[in-house]
Amino acid sequence: MTQIELFTQELENEAVTTRKLLSAVPNDKFDWAPHEKSMTIKRLTAHIAELPNWIGMTFTTNELDFEKNPYREEPIYTTEELLTYFEKCLNDGRKHLALSKENSLSELWTLRNGATIYSTRPKHEVLRMTMSQIIHHRAQLGVYLRLLNVKLPGSYGPTADESF
Repeated sequence: MTQIELFTQELENEAVTTRKLLSAVPNDKFDWAPHEKSMTIKRLTAHIAELPNWIGMTFTTNELDFEKNPYREEPIYTTEELLTYFEKCLNDGRKHLALSKENSLSELWTLRNGATIYSTRPKHEVLRMTMSQIIHHRAQLGVYLRLLNVKLPGSYGPTADESF
């Protein structure tokens, strides 16, 4: 199995869990945050939903410069809009994985903010980081939802809210 096939399989596996967790977000909690330094649920979930777009960005560019490309939050106000956005981004990620060549995974990709370089690494490592970011922020959302007493769906097994 090629690395691209492995990333494709992982994306599909993680999409199932991501979709379940995003579906659990209550419409009336999008502006809630557990702490003043924390992202709101709206911003956190929009970021989770958009992360599959990083796959295409990784394959079609050699860097992301936040100075030249400031973050623009997607206007999402309901769980339905959130899920629609996630599916759009997921399809974009799928498309780019399907069109990409294995040899492009060794090309270097840089994350920066103007002159400040955060990292320069091969594209396969950027894809690995993207998958890890989906999982990381999804776990963060799980804590948010637990604090709001929202029943959590399982990720890699059942949660305390699901029957065994």
